[in-house]
Amino acid sequence: MLRKLLTQPSSRRLLSSGIPPLFSKSSLSPFSSLSSSPEPPSSESTTVEHPGTTISVDRSSLYTPPEHSHESTPETELVKHLKNIIKFRDGPISVAEYMEEVLTNPKAGFYMNRDVFGAQGDFITSPEVSQMFGEMIGVWTVCLWEQMGRPERVNLVELGPGRGTLMADLLRGTSKFKNFTESLHIHLVECSPALQKLQHQNLKCTDESSLEKKAISSLAGTPVHWHATLEEVPSGVPTIIIAHEFYDALPVHQFQTQSLQKSSRGWCEKMVDVGEDSQFRFVLSPQPTPAALYLMKRCTWATPEEREKLEHVEISPKSMDLTQEMAKRIGSDGGGALIIDYGMNAIISDSLQAIRKHKFVNILDDPGSADLSAYVDFPSIKHSAEEASENVSVHGPMTQSQFLGSLGINFRVDALLQNCNDEQAESLRAGYWQLVGDGEAPFWEGPHEQTPIGMGTRYLAMTIVNKNQGIPAPFQ
Repeated sequence: MLRKLLTQPSSRRLLSSGIPPLFSKSSLSPFSSLSSSPEPPSSESTTVEHPGTTISVDRSSLYTPPEHSHESTPETELVKHLKNIIKFRDGPISVAEYMEEVLTNPKAGFYMNRDVFGAQGDFITSPEVSQMFGEMIGVWTVCLWEQMGRPERVNLVELGPGRGTLMADLLRGTSKFKNFTESLHIHLVECSPALQKLQHQNLKCTDESSLEKKAISSLAGTPVHWHATLEEVPSGVPTIIIAHEFYDALPVHQFQTQSLQKSSRGWCEKMVDVGEDSQFRFVLSPQPTPAALYLMKRCTWATPEEREKLEHVEISPKSMDLTQEMAKRIGSDGGGALIIDYGMNAIISDSLQAIRKHKFVNILDDPGSADLSAYVDFPSIKHSAEEASENVSVHGPMTQSQFLGSLGINFRVDALLQNCNDEQAESLRAGYWQLVGDGEAPFWEGPHEQTPIGMGTRYLAMTIVNKNQGIPAPFQ
């Protein structure tokens, strides 16, 4: 079955030739807190060190924004809304609350009213780089379904499906396996009406019941449902969950301390306030907030020695809550979850970043016009899943390069190259290297220099599965 999946001819148009000068969200490095603008890079390469881990980011082609502008500009509805919240509270709001409003405010949130992906958007993701990414996720899904005992009905859930590109390529790639596709009920967790419309279009859906937000995808004759949250997805059915670049957009709380303050003040929370000049600014809480006292106690996956070395810590309680909801479902109903995102196998220090039109921008400038995202703390995901259910096991993380390589992306690219012209072949090779760049697996030989930003080691893959199903591919 695996060979059949990898060698079948392409069923989606190949990407256009060449690589546009884009980069993924993960290529942007963190900047220091309590500063109104990112620190300019001192060289073409920046190294960020964390306990036990070092990540290097090539910044040679990245744009460094100007200093935070204090010129008066017309205030948007979202800016007025944020200022009203701060005024009503009579004090600053947490970074997590600011982030949530900026991204998902129903009227003016970044994701809510437009297409933000691809060359004409603000950033590019792996499914938009090459059809092979979605096809490899399809391979993983079919393998897991086999391990689950080929159930006759499966809820296939994608969190934050973007344009629907990944799911469309997954369905095309697995369409010949009728027993698998006929078992699927697709559930897309998406809060953006604009992106729901794009997903409906790209999955070639025909409406069955607009009142229930249900349609049929003509790609595989599969029912498709839309939901605002995972909790709305029906339970009691074996479930496969895909979370690709979803966790990075979940709100984070930021905490800061200085060595002289550790004994007297402890961890203080970084907040967003309005200054005397009516501009947003970062401030530190004068004393530990309830969030700091509660979340730092929950941060048990990091050793005291690790925390002692840090002056900044990011924690995402929504990520922990989501993971626990996933683990409980998988533990009781069977199935598994695949999480792919940029992050670290270590506690996260200070990584929040903003991207607009493929460039760095200041986090506090023109909120709602830029994406906000943060590195994913994979140890916290593992800890949260194991805490929620004793019936699940967690495997990984491994690099995206290892994950795709072990599933056979090198065989897939060879098969596709047999059926394309020179221009398409160049695009295929470029997309391949962008997905697995700096990979550790023995991949097909190709021109490394064609990849502007490699995602292979910056992105990590982790899976949560029901213990009764054994260890899923390729984590054995």
